[in-house]
Amino acid sequence: MIQERLVEYEHGGASLEGFLACDDVDGGAKPAVMVVHAWGGRAQFECDKARVLAELGYVGFAADLYGKGVLGTSVEENAGLMQPFLDDRAMLQSRLTASLETLKSQPEVDNDRIAAIGYCFGGLCVLDLARIGTDINGVASFHGLFGAPGNTAGTKIKAKVLALHGHEDPMVPVDAVVALEKELTEAGADWQIHVYGNTLHAFTNPEANFPDLGAIYNKSADKRSWQTLLNFLEELF
Repeated sequence: MIQERLVEYEHGGASLEGFLACDDVDGGAKPAVMVVHAWGGRAQFECDKARVLAELGYVGFAADLYGKGVLGTSVEENAGLMQPFLDDRAMLQSRLTASLETLKSQPEVDNDRIAAIGYCFGGLCVLDLARIGTDINGVASFHGLFGAPGNTAGTKIKAKVLALHGHEDPMVPVDAVVALEKELTEAGADWQIHVYGNTLHAFTNPEANFPDLGAIYNKSADKRSWQTLLNFLEELF
Protein backbone atom coordinates (compact mmCIF):
# COMPACT_ATOMS: atom_id res chain seq x y z
CA MET A 1 0.00 0.00 0.00
CA ILE A 2 1.31 3.43 -0.91
CA GLN A 3 1.90 5.68 2.08
CA GLU A 4 2.08 9.45 1.62
CA ARG A 5 3.22 12.27 3.85
CA LEU A 6 4.33 15.87 3.74
CA VAL A 7 7.90 16.57 4.80
CA GLU A 8 8.74 20.00 6.19
CA TYR A 9 12.25 21.41 5.96
CA GLU A 10 14.02 24.76 5.87
CA HIS A 11 16.67 26.50 3.84
CA GLY A 12 17.91 30.06 3.98
CA GLY A 13 15.01 31.18 6.14
CA ALA A 14 12.40 29.66 3.82
CA SER A 15 9.93 27.07 5.13
CA LEU A 16 9.61 24.32 2.55
CA GLU A 17 7.26 21.36 2.23
CA GLY A 18 8.00 18.28 0.15
CA PHE A 19 5.70 15.40 -0.65
CA LEU A 20 6.87 11.80 -0.12
CA ALA A 21 5.26 8.59 -1.37
CA CYS A 22 6.46 5.06 -0.66
CA ASP A 23 5.12 1.51 -0.77
CA ASP A 24 5.20 0.09 2.77
CA VAL A 25 4.97 -3.56 1.68
CA ASP A 26 8.31 -4.20 3.36
CA GLY A 27 10.45 -2.28 5.78
CA GLY A 28 13.66 -2.28 3.78
CA ALA A 29 15.40 0.81 2.43
CA LYS A 30 14.48 1.56 -1.19
CA PRO A 31 16.02 3.52 -4.05
CA ALA A 32 14.68 7.05 -4.15
CA VAL A 33 13.86 9.57 -6.86
CA MET A 34 13.59 13.27 -6.12
CA VAL A 35 11.17 15.11 -8.43
CA VAL A 36 11.90 18.81 -8.97
CA HIS A 37 9.02 21.00 -10.03
CA ALA A 38 8.42 23.23 -13.03
CA TRP A 39 8.31 27.02 -12.79
CA GLY A 40 4.92 27.12 -11.08
CA GLY A 41 6.03 25.36 -7.87
CA ARG A 42 5.40 21.93 -6.35
CA ALA A 43 2.00 21.11 -7.74
CA GLN A 44 -0.22 18.09 -8.34
CA PHE A 45 1.80 17.14 -11.42
CA GLU A 46 4.98 16.51 -9.40
CA CYS A 47 3.14 14.78 -6.56
CA ASP A 48 1.52 12.45 -9.08
CA LYS A 49 4.95 11.59 -10.49
CA ALA A 50 6.13 10.76 -6.96
CA ARG A 51 3.12 8.47 -6.50
CA VAL A 52 3.76 6.64 -9.78
CA LEU A 53 7.40 6.15 -8.80
CA ALA A 54 6.27 4.75 -5.44
CA GLU A 55 4.03 2.27 -7.23
CA LEU A 56 7.11 1.14 -9.17
CA GLY A 57 8.98 0.41 -5.94
CA TYR A 58 10.90 3.66 -5.47
CA VAL A 59 10.60 6.32 -2.80
CA GLY A 60 9.16 9.29 -4.68
CA PHE A 61 9.86 12.74 -3.25
CA ALA A 62 8.45 15.92 -4.81
CA ALA A 63 10.76 18.65 -3.57
CA ASP A 64 9.74 22.23 -2.84
CA LEU A 65 12.02 25.09 -3.88
CA TYR A 66 9.70 28.07 -3.49
CA GLY A 67 8.15 27.67 -0.04
CA LYS A 68 5.27 25.94 1.67
CA GLY A 69 2.07 26.53 -0.29
CA VAL A 70 3.71 28.86 -2.81
CA LEU A 71 2.31 28.22 -6.29
CA GLY A 72 2.15 30.46 -9.32
CA THR A 73 -1.21 30.91 -11.02
CA SER A 74 -0.17 32.72 -14.22
CA VAL A 75 2.73 32.99 -16.62
CA GLU A 76 3.76 36.23 -14.95
CA GLU A 77 3.66 34.77 -11.44
CA ASN A 78 5.52 31.64 -12.50
CA ALA A 79 8.25 33.69 -14.13
CA GLY A 80 8.50 35.89 -11.05
CA LEU A 81 8.92 32.86 -8.79
CA MET A 82 11.58 31.27 -10.97
CA GLN A 83 13.69 34.31 -11.88
CA PRO A 84 15.47 34.81 -8.53
CA PHE A 85 16.82 31.26 -8.79
CA LEU A 86 18.01 31.81 -12.35
CA ASP A 87 19.71 35.01 -11.20
CA ASP A 88 21.48 33.27 -8.30
CA ARG A 89 22.38 29.76 -9.33
CA ALA A 90 24.58 29.22 -6.28
CA MET A 91 21.54 29.81 -4.08
CA LEU A 92 19.50 27.47 -6.25
CA GLN A 93 22.17 24.80 -5.96
CA SER A 94 22.24 25.20 -2.19
CA ARG A 95 18.48 24.80 -1.95
CA LEU A 96 18.57 21.74 -4.18
CA THR A 97 21.23 20.23 -1.94
CA ALA A 98 19.08 20.92 1.13
CA SER A 99 16.14 19.19 -0.56
CA LEU A 100 18.30 16.20 -1.43
CA GLU A 101 19.64 15.96 2.11
CA THR A 102 16.06 16.02 3.39
CA LEU A 103 15.25 13.08 1.15
CA LYS A 104 18.34 11.22 2.33
CA SER A 105 17.28 11.66 5.95
CA GLN A 106 14.01 9.77 5.45
CA PRO A 107 14.08 6.27 6.98
CA GLU A 108 12.80 4.51 3.85
CA VAL A 109 15.65 5.73 1.65
CA ASP A 110 18.72 3.79 0.55
CA ASN A 111 21.28 6.60 0.32
CA ASP A 112 23.43 4.61 -2.08
CA ARG A 113 20.62 4.57 -4.66
CA ILE A 114 19.28 8.04 -5.36
CA ALA A 115 18.34 9.85 -8.55
CA ALA A 116 16.70 13.18 -9.36
CA ILE A 117 14.34 14.10 -12.18
CA GLY A 118 12.96 17.50 -13.09
CA TYR A 119 10.56 19.19 -15.46
CA CYS A 120 11.17 22.50 -17.30
CA PHE A 121 12.76 24.69 -14.59
CA GLY A 122 13.20 21.47 -12.62
CA GLY A 123 15.12 20.03 -15.54
CA LEU A 124 17.63 22.84 -15.22
CA CYS A 125 17.72 22.17 -11.47
CA VAL A 126 18.69 18.52 -11.73
CA LEU A 127 21.36 19.36 -14.31
CA ASP A 128 22.76 21.82 -11.78
CA LEU A 129 22.78 19.09 -9.13
CA ALA A 130 24.99 17.06 -11.43
CA ARG A 131 27.12 20.08 -12.36
CA ILE A 132 28.14 20.76 -8.76
CA GLY A 133 29.45 17.21 -8.42
CA THR A 134 26.63 15.83 -6.29
CA ASP A 135 27.27 12.20 -5.41
CA ILE A 136 24.04 10.58 -6.62
CA ASN A 137 23.48 7.88 -9.19
CA GLY A 138 21.88 9.96 -11.90
CA VAL A 139 19.70 12.86 -13.01
CA ALA A 140 17.09 13.12 -15.75
CA SER A 141 15.91 16.41 -17.24
CA PHE A 142 12.53 16.54 -19.01
CA HIS A 143 12.26 19.51 -21.40
CA GLY A 144 14.65 21.37 -19.12
CA LEU A 145 16.57 24.56 -19.68
CA PHE A 146 20.21 23.88 -20.55
CA GLY A 147 22.06 27.14 -19.78
CA ALA A 148 25.23 26.58 -17.76
CA PRO A 149 25.27 28.23 -14.31
CA GLY A 150 28.70 29.83 -14.66
CA ASN A 151 30.06 28.57 -11.34
CA THR A 152 30.84 24.93 -12.04
CA ALA A 153 33.65 24.99 -14.60
CA GLY A 154 36.24 22.35 -13.82
CA THR A 155 33.92 20.34 -11.56
CA LYS A 156 33.76 16.65 -12.39
CA ILE A 157 30.22 15.34 -12.87
CA LYS A 158 29.70 12.10 -10.94
CA ALA A 159 26.03 11.44 -11.72
CA LYS A 160 24.93 9.87 -14.97
CA VAL A 161 22.97 12.42 -16.99
CA LEU A 162 19.88 11.93 -19.15
CA ALA A 163 18.28 14.86 -20.99
CA LEU A 164 14.92 14.42 -22.75
CA HIS A 165 14.35 17.28 -25.16
CA GLY A 166 11.92 18.46 -27.83
CA HIS A 167 13.70 19.51 -31.00
CA GLU A 168 11.30 22.42 -31.59
CA ASP A 169 11.52 23.74 -28.02
CA PRO A 170 11.93 27.51 -28.55
CA MET A 171 13.53 27.91 -25.13
CA VAL A 172 16.38 25.50 -25.94
CA PRO A 173 17.66 25.96 -29.51
CA VAL A 174 19.98 23.51 -31.20
CA ASP A 175 23.11 25.46 -30.26
CA ALA A 176 22.15 25.11 -26.59
CA VAL A 177 21.95 21.35 -27.03
CA VAL A 178 25.40 21.26 -28.62
CA ALA A 179 26.75 23.45 -25.80
CA LEU A 180 25.38 21.05 -23.19
CA GLU A 181 26.95 18.09 -24.99
CA LYS A 182 30.31 19.87 -24.93
CA GLU A 183 29.91 20.88 -21.28
CA LEU A 184 29.01 17.38 -20.12
CA THR A 185 31.82 15.80 -22.11
CA GLU A 186 34.39 18.19 -20.67
CA ALA A 187 33.10 17.41 -17.16
CA GLY A 188 33.68 13.69 -17.73
CA ALA A 189 30.00 12.82 -17.49
CA ASP A 190 28.29 9.65 -18.64
CA TRP A 191 25.57 11.41 -20.61
CA GLN A 192 22.65 10.84 -22.99
CA ILE A 193 20.47 13.38 -24.79
CA HIS A 194 17.30 12.08 -26.42
CA VAL A 195 15.72 14.52 -28.88
CA TYR A 196 12.12 14.13 -30.04
CA GLY A 197 11.20 15.51 -33.45
CA ASN A 198 8.23 17.82 -34.00
CA THR A 199 8.09 18.33 -30.24
CA LEU A 200 7.87 21.59 -28.31
CA HIS A 201 8.43 22.58 -24.68
CA ALA A 202 6.45 20.99 -21.79
CA PHE A 203 5.70 17.89 -23.86
CA THR A 204 5.01 15.71 -20.79
CA ASN A 205 2.28 17.92 -19.33
CA PRO A 206 -1.25 17.09 -20.60
CA GLU A 207 -2.39 20.57 -19.56
CA ALA A 208 0.23 22.33 -21.68
CA ASN A 209 -1.52 24.08 -24.57
CA PHE A 210 0.27 27.39 -24.99
CA PRO A 211 1.30 27.74 -28.64
CA ASP A 212 2.39 31.36 -28.09
CA LEU A 213 4.98 30.08 -25.59
CA GLY A 214 5.90 27.05 -27.67
CA ALA A 215 4.66 24.75 -24.89
CA ILE A 216 2.36 21.94 -26.07
CA TYR A 217 1.73 18.41 -24.81
CA ASN A 218 2.92 15.60 -27.06
CA LYS A 219 1.50 12.20 -26.15
CA SER A 220 4.06 10.23 -28.12
CA ALA A 221 7.07 12.09 -26.70
CA ASP A 222 5.59 11.84 -23.22
CA LYS A 223 5.28 8.06 -23.49
CA ARG A 224 8.68 7.59 -25.08
CA SER A 225 10.49 9.78 -22.59
CA TRP A 226 8.89 8.06 -19.59
CA GLN A 227 9.95 4.65 -20.89
CA THR A 228 13.46 6.00 -21.38
CA LEU A 229 13.44 7.21 -17.78
CA LEU A 230 12.38 3.78 -16.52
CA ASN A 231 15.21 2.19 -18.48
CA PHE A 232 17.63 4.74 -17.03
CA LEU A 233 16.50 4.09 -13.44
CA GLU A 234 16.83 0.37 -13.95
CA GLU A 235 20.39 0.93 -15.14
CA LEU A 236 21.20 3.21 -12.19
CA PHE A 237 19.85 0.93 -9.49
